[in-house]
Amino acid sequence: MTGGGRESEGGEEEVRGARRIPGPRGAADDLDLASVPLPPLPPPGGSAPDEAVPEQSQPASASASGDAPESDAGEPEPDLGPGPAAEAWPEPGPCPEPEPGPEPEPADGHPHPAAPEPEPAAPAAEAWPEPGPGPEPADGTPEPPAPDPLVSSAPVVLPHQVLKALLGAWALSACSAEETAAVEDHLTGCAPCADEALRLRDAVGLLHTDGSLDLDPTLRTRVLDGCFGRRPARIPVPEWAAPYDAETARLDALLRDIGDSEWHAPVRLQWFEEERRVSRRTTVAGVIGHLMAVDGLLSAALGLDDPLDGGKAPLDPTERTETYWSATRRPPTRAVREPWRAQSHELIRTASFAGRNVAETSVSYGAFALPLQDAALDRAFECWVHGGDIADAVDYPYPAPSAAHLHRMIDLAARMLPAALAGRRSAGLAGPAKDLVAAGAPGRSLHLEIEGHGGGDWYIALDSPAAVGAPERAVAQVALDGVEFCRLVAGHISPVEAAAGQEGDSEAIRDVLFAAASLSRL
Repeated sequence: MTGGGRESEGGEEEVRGARRIPGPRGAADDLDLASVPLPPLPPPGGSAPDEAVPEQSQPASASASGDAPESDAGEPEPDLGPGPAAEAWPEPGPCPEPEPGPEPEPADGHPHPAAPEPEPAAPAAEAWPEPGPGPEPADGTPEPPAPDPLVSSAPVVLPHQVLKALLGAWALSACSAEETAAVEDHLTGCAPCADEALRLRDAVGLLHTDGSLDLDPTLRTRVLDGCFGRRPARIPVPEWAAPYDAETARLDALLRDIGDSEWHAPVRLQWFEEERRVSRRTTVAGVIGHLMAVDGLLSAALGLDDPLDGGKAPLDPTERTETYWSATRRPPTRAVREPWRAQSHELIRTASFAGRNVAETSVSYGAFALPLQDAALDRAFECWVHGGDIADAVDYPYPAPSAAHLHRMIDLAARMLPAALAGRRSAGLAGPAKDLVAAGAPGRSLHLEIEGHGGGDWYIALDSPAAVGAPERAVAQVALDGVEFCRLVAGHISPVEAAAGQEGDSEAIRDVLFAAASLSRL
């Protein structure tokens, strides 16, 4: 660097060590200008940057003459012309001191007054100077100018505790832009806060879920429908066996969810015999054993192994159940679930491979017989009813079957009512027949109207099981909810307790309601 034709020694290292880019500048309104010290004045005769220099007092003779003083080498001092008004704050830093030499004398021969000593320079952080041109290297190659200071966009500097308290608001996107930048900058260097922020953000995702956390009860059906739609089963389950397949699967899902101790929870089974209600106390495991014993009737009809030794076991469902319970040396536990489920799978698999003709295979219940397709529907009905008994004992939600399956169960009960009504009449428990007709002819009928889930209309022949129910021969009407009617058929409510809308022949209505309750059994 040159100054007045003289090369400064050691000044270059001092200038290179000075800070060139100041820190962030505050707003002008935030500065108390009265408290900011003025920058030092350069000594006379030294070089100065191209900024404005505050006005200095000069001798009157020099001001009047306008002649610039000359240096000891006979060269005039450089003119320090006025700079732009905006460059009022020169870059602070050590100025090169001139080499000692004789003071230049003015042209008129009068000595100059002593130059005032410069005041100590203010700290650079307080003066907020503008960056000036940097020094040139000794070899003459110009050094690239320092970049202009940019507007600071750094995050707000906040203490750790404040940033930690802002994590919840940050996870909810409730922070301001400055707070968000400060938190995110802090998370890059603080592992505990980063872990906490991740947990909070995951929790916020759970709070904004749109759906229920419970599984859709129709999920299994939709998954199976989707699988079968893509690749139909080579041997599909017969339509008449679908209710039994669905109800055994639902009951098995309930049994998988209960604990070991709940298998010994008390369950009370209820049914009607003649005009009174009968009940039997057992356990959850005992109910599954009862279902397995009665399902053995279907296994024997299909040529499968009967769990009670079909050659010697009775055919009546109640007697079969008592035989199974008495043969068990110790109370049944959850170990009974596997053989019951394996038996139901084997029944469905065998019926599927047997073809259409197997649907008409007769299944004997001792006092009566049903074709296999109706027997499978009867077993589906009992599986649902006893599944509800178990669910009540262990406090488990257990909805009704699908509407299509429930409709078929109600249809089976309605088709069995004329025979049940004739049996009660033979035992003297129902009124006498009033209008006998030939087999297959329309006779006196009761209009059974089932409302709600799985509902429909059925006409029950009143005088002969061989007669045909007909709307034109209806003498009474009974309206019941679908689930309420099934509870009546299962013996869980009495005919008097059934919430039924009644119209017409009261004796016919009473006989049909009691006949429906008589269909129940253990």
